[in-house]
Amino acid sequence: MILTTAAAVFVFGLLVLVHEFGHFITAKLTGMRVDEFAIGFGPKLISFRRGETIYSIRAIPLGGFNDIAGMEPEDNPAGERGYCEKPVLSRMIVILAGAFMNFVLPVVLFFGIFAFLGTPKPDSEPVFGAVMEQGAAAHAGLQAGDKILKIDDKPISSWEEFGNYMQNVNPDQQIVMTYERDGKIGSAIITPEYNEKAQRALIGVRSKLAYEPQSVSDSVSLAFERTGEIAKFMIVMIGEIFKDPGEADIAGPLGIAQMAGQVAETGFIPLLNFAALLSLNLGIVNLLPVPALDGGHFVALVIEAVRGKPLGSKATAYTQRFGIALLLLLTIFATKNDIVRLFF
Repeated sequence: MILTTAAAVFVFGLLVLVHEFGHFITAKLTGMRVDEFAIGFGPKLISFRRGETIYSIRAIPLGGFNDIAGMEPEDNPAGERGYCEKPVLSRMIVILAGAFMNFVLPVVLFFGIFAFLGTPKPDSEPVFGAVMEQGAAAHAGLQAGDKILKIDDKPISSWEEFGNYMQNVNPDQQIVMTYERDGKIGSAIITPEYNEKAQRALIGVRSKLAYEPQSVSDSVSLAFERTGEIAKFMIVMIGEIFKDPGEADIAGPLGIAQMAGQVAETGFIPLLNFAALLSLNLGIVNLLPVPALDGGHFVALVIEAVRGKPLGSKATAYTQRFGIALLLLLTIFATKNDIVRLFF
């Protein structure tokens, strides 16, 4: 529980900090007045003033905000330094900067991993790098770091041999696995479970990772390449969700926190990879043309640029209400999925 909480706070905090920093720094650079830069919601835990801006950390680490003066034309105490008084291009830059930073973060994280550790690849040793908490192997008492020696009296000398053997195991077919842990030999009876996505029996384990060293220049290109590949995949998956919403398995804050905890159990580097994936997801989702999201604000600014004047206050209020209602419904749906996944 402590690890899950710490991992969730780290991941949510990092993503929010990067996203809100994008809005913050571009607002400052375009001459807007920022009254507060906050990480989290709720009561303030820590706050201090630097110049005209209050910087704060709040009690609920599931978001954050920038209080940019003049976001509402009817309430602009900053005069010409208010958001609403700035040119459309300046406002577009500020609105898009949060999502942009969510695309920058994965590049930075992947570059750091590739430059300092190398590119990950499965280790050839038949050693468990991770054991899934609810998997058949975990239920049988196996742990990360266990080295497989035999399965059903067949010697196993590589991860490839282990994988080939497991390909032919039927669901609910008991296997006897002999393993080495801390220099001691043990055995476990495991009942593999059928996995719908893999369409075969699995026991819930992953191999150890080995890292192949990379040069700094190769790390840069690989970081951009990896980020682009994942972004394309996520866009396709979001399109699939819109095509068939009934089949969507969307996770909310509870589900993401649980996943962060599970990933953290396998190590800090996997947690950084998880943060990179979530950052990309946040950036893409924020660019969707939904009122109340950054993409919706950007569409409104495009309409203003074409019309030569902003949308009326009534039209803005109605679209914002629609966007908020849509996000609330999505949050309720995701939370329902989280509760079902966690407790049932």
